[in-house]
Amino acid sequence: MQYRTLGRTGVQVSSLVLGAMNFGKIGNTTQEEATAIVDAALDAGINLIDTADVYSGGQSEEMIGKAIAGRRDDVVLATKASLPMGDERNHRGSSRRWLVTALDNSLRRLGADHVDLYQIHRWDPSTSDEETLSVLTDLQRAGKIRYFGSSTFPAYRIVQAQWAARENHLGRYVTEQPNYSILQRGVETHVLPVTEEYGMGVLAWSPLASGWLSGAIRAGQEISTNRSGFMQQRYDISIPANRAKLDAVEQLATVADEAGLSMIQLALGFVTAHPAVTSAIIGPRTMDHLHAQLAAADTVLSADVLDAIDAIVGPGVDLAAHEKNDTPPALLDPARRRR
Repeated sequence: MQYRTLGRTGVQVSSLVLGAMNFGKIGNTTQEEATAIVDAALDAGINLIDTADVYSGGQSEEMIGKAIAGRRDDVVLATKASLPMGDERNHRGSSRRWLVTALDNSLRRLGADHVDLYQIHRWDPSTSDEETLSVLTDLQRAGKIRYFGSSTFPAYRIVQAQWAARENHLGRYVTEQPNYSILQRGVETHVLPVTEEYGMGVLAWSPLASGWLSGAIRAGQEISTNRSGFMQQRYDISIPANRAKLDAVEQLATVADEAGLSMIQLALGFVTAHPAVTSAIIGPRTMDHLHAQLAAADTVLSADVLDAIDAIVGPGVDLAAHEKNDTPPALLDPARRRR
């Protein structure tokens, strides 16, 4: 396992992060299975675990809390908030009112008195940066969080938040968690240069592109992954963007074979090769998934392999731009650009 410094925090973290989104009803993972995965990941050298309050309505946090009981200090523990937790309109967002409550709820589920990294899951356009950074700074000073970061923020919002922190003498986001894979390279254009500029740690989520780069999806085979069962639009080959992904996967499979690598090693090695990226978040649902992903822990891609990948999916290119989660609201809602 490789270790890197998380931004400018001084905290050493593994180049692979255990993501816990599949723990609970989302991945049909039991507590026994989740604990076994956590045990194996820690034994392999992973020391950062990432979850969120919204994952299976809090189940993921509860499972992580039970799995790390008695060894909390050995784990760099990260969670997130701001996505809706139920139908109540104020049980979401990044206001002071909600974040104070959301963190207390997360700490209770995790069985912890603090988290090491507390992340705003998505930018909340209805809340000012000053409001959010102010409460996060207060929670940090209270000892409930050690550091705080952002997740899937557009580049201009990362810059704005850094400016607001300086202008108002508040703590700043020290990490960003973007969607980044061989098939979704758009963050290379703006987000990653900005994180480098501000010395932020980067924890890349979905490096296997929701299973497209796992080796389980190939031309001529039925797509039967867990996610394809409840996210059918993202795997429907009649959709042009999905056909483009499948074409790229077939070409990438050839590159991987010629390099003596699995598709997973190619995908994870690509993400962790970027100088702005600290770690890639893996999200195993089973022990077999974990072992296959751990095999990429020390993968270093040669320049020839990286060049071959660039020839298939160019730098800064998103093959499925409509699936991105950091698109400015004005591009999605006509009312925001025509009022």
